[in-house]
Amino acid sequence: MFNKILIANRGEIACRVIKTCKRLGIRTVAVYSDADINAQHVAQADEAVHIGGARAADSYLKGDVIIAVAKQTGAQAIHPGYGFLSENEKFATAVEAAGLVFIGPTADSIERMGLKDRAKKIMQAAGVPVVPGYHGENQDPTFLCAQADVVGYPVLIKACAGGGGKGMRLVERAEDFLSQLESAKRESRNAFGDDAVLIERFVQGPHHIEFQVFGDTHGNYVHLFERECSIQRRHQKILEETPSPFLDDDMRLAMGDAAVAAVRAINYRGAGTIEFIVGEDREFFFMEMNTRLQVEHPITEMITGEDLVEWQLRVAAGEELPLIQQQIITGGHAIEVRLCVENPLNDFLPETGLMRSFVTPPTDDESDVRVDTGVVSGDEVSIFYDPMIAKIITWGNDRPEAIRRMQIALSQTEVLGVKTNLGFLEQLCQHPAYLRGETDTSFIAQHKTSLFAPMQAAPTAHSLIAASLAVLDKPQQSDASPWSNTSGWWLNCNAIRELEFHTEDDANIVKVVVETRLNTRVFKVFDRTITVIKAVKNSEEISFMADGVKVRAVVVQSGDEFAVLHGGNRCQLKLVDPFRFEATEEVDAGRLTALMPGRVVKVMVKAGDTVKKGQALIIMEAMKMEHTIVSPRDGVIERVAFKEQDLVPADALLFAFAVEVVA
Repeated sequence: MFNKILIANRGEIACRVIKTCKRLGIRTVAVYSDADINAQHVAQADEAVHIGGARAADSYLKGDVIIAVAKQTGAQAIHPGYGFLSENEKFATAVEAAGLVFIGPTADSIERMGLKDRAKKIMQAAGVPVVPGYHGENQDPTFLCAQADVVGYPVLIKACAGGGGKGMRLVERAEDFLSQLESAKRESRNAFGDDAVLIERFVQGPHHIEFQVFGDTHGNYVHLFERECSIQRRHQKILEETPSPFLDDDMRLAMGDAAVAAVRAINYRGAGTIEFIVGEDREFFFMEMNTRLQVEHPITEMITGEDLVEWQLRVAAGEELPLIQQQIITGGHAIEVRLCVENPLNDFLPETGLMRSFVTPPTDDESDVRVDTGVVSGDEVSIFYDPMIAKIITWGNDRPEAIRRMQIALSQTEVLGVKTNLGFLEQLCQHPAYLRGETDTSFIAQHKTSLFAPMQAAPTAHSLIAASLAVLDKPQQSDASPWSNTSGWWLNCNAIRELEFHTEDDANIVKVVVETRLNTRVFKVFDRTITVIKAVKNSEEISFMADGVKVRAVVVQSGDEFAVLHGGNRCQLKLVDPFRFEATEEVDAGRLTALMPGRVVKVMVKAGDTVKKGQALIIMEAMKMEHTIVSPRDGVIERVAFKEQDLVPADALLFAFAVEVVA
């Protein structure tokens, strides 16, 4: 086993590897960018070394710098995590050439499986079924368009390199093919340095089911069962579970055998994932192989009791796999959700900003709830990396129990300061179709109306009282001066205080009037008068008697922002400061502003151009994904504010329109 390893990654996966290494007595070296100087993986590692700028290309993708740091610090091996250089065969080769161990597969395996077209040919030779389509080298757009006609619409355009939904486009009509092809190629080129694509038939009613696989250098190959990953947005997973509610025992056995045959065909070493697409007719096809650990590996660990990072370390050190196939057992059901800083109501576009407060459910080593994260309250979420800030994982004896525990865990989670998909995840885990296990890849589109209902509950009277008590019962200052007293004492009469809260969407202001009497407070809210006694604040929990009813609520506060969890519902509120002045200005209909910060990839118009409503004006990249911004109106472009490669802050002016509107 190793004495010291370097972790060539960041965030929750770096923290995850550090945790296993500490348990095994292995010292760790973290690397970090300008944006990550205060990151948790830096704080948790035994050593940390700065390697460059905030952009991944200036830091986490600089393989030569990372290798140099490993040698300087005396690390014997490099763990690449996932993303960045984890599936880069040139980096794996350079690591080995430097006399270090790459904790992952051989460069040959990465190369053979890294390009989806080549991987499919290898799988066909090994007897593993593949999706019909064009997997050749000819990348001429006209030729590819003709191949799509042969395959038959709808088709998927998929980047040959990489994964994570980048460089992937679903095309339903022939007239959209060339524009979608250009976009997919550009996104693939930016993400992976390779714009080659393949064309595949779009499988109807598809389920995305993957098998965790492992191989060692002694000729041993196993799988650790499947993961159902069908619930996705923007072609990226958002919820995973195991076992799959869609598979039966015969399918599970057949797919497991195919997964092992796939890794045996390439003499695979280390952790990997064989991904299958399964149609509504239950016919399955090989889709791709990820030659690394997956984001969703914790649910496999929860049902098997195995530490997959430890398996990686032992295999890389030359040991045999800890178990053979017959010894790998599974029990119960596990679910993982990805908590992301993004706005589900705005097509899941990523957000940025300061996480003023981040509260997660209680966990310990024996808990059936697990939280993997690399951030804490006060951290900044930037445009440079993936918007996922945490993974919440639960285990149960069966699927209903795992779901109940997930529902509770989500209700105990709160983020203030940035928009997240937390409310959406709660809606998802309570949806009747999800509870029934009806989870193909069109799940979100099929249930859009119910899933995208208001994600924050309207505040109840008791929620508003709890938030008001958090304001009124803040700790007294130690100063004995009467001017520092915040108890609300008035001379010769009862103290009356009026509080105003913005609701979560800032659409409404709710007024709460509080009259303080001896040992009693009387609240007037929503045209109701409620008498409150025995209010007790213990950390973030507030309890009180309201008209004889015992009420308990959790109030998470950060500055003037409040999240109130009460009776299974949550709401977010913002206290109105009556002395705060905010300048206002009329929104100019002739302006188009950025919905999020990002980098300009392509500007498609210039000043003086006449444009139509819905016409693409600019393509921006944020958190590794491309976003096309279209014109909100017919008009003439008067000003273009940014050029290609510029960094754009949120709410910045992108285009100004001339006053005259084209008829």
